[in-house]
Amino acid sequence: MSKRLSGMNFDIDIFGTVIHVEKASVSISDDSAVSTTRGVPDGHTDGAVSADVEYELDTKNFKLLGEVAKNAGSWRGIEPHDCLFYGNAGGEELTIEVFGVKLLLESILDVDPSSSDKTKHKVKGLVTSPDFIHIDGVPYLSREDTRDLVG
Repeated sequence: MSKRLSGMNFDIDIFGTVIHVEKASVSISDDSAVSTTRGVPDGHTDGAVSADVEYELDTKNFKLLGEVAKNAGSWRGIEPHDCLFYGNAGGEELTIEVFGVKLLLESILDVDPSSSDKTKHKVKGLVTSPDFIHIDGVPYLSREDTRDLVG
């Protein structure tokens, strides 16, 4: 059997720095729909798309983002960034590129005095670029979708 990808095989690059995340997710919403005539499917329509990212960080890595906020003058002043998720397990490899991620603080502190787990912080990001998301170098959106938006 070959080695398979797991969360331990991923490096995540945010603002040009490899940041260790406790957990990360990328979610796409695509409002495309089935077109019907007299209740019978006869094609589809393209719908609006959106995506968001969520990072769960320990305090050490949350403070790395804090330095970015400090340099920007505020947390809300942080400019959108591109994020690279790269996983390699030898025989398996996956690259997810997410473009124009605008960070929003979500759950900045969750303290449980009865737990010995590390303190964690959740940061959400909204995808704001028409480059959107590329999976192994292949864009999610078609050229038709991004016409007049991406050069």
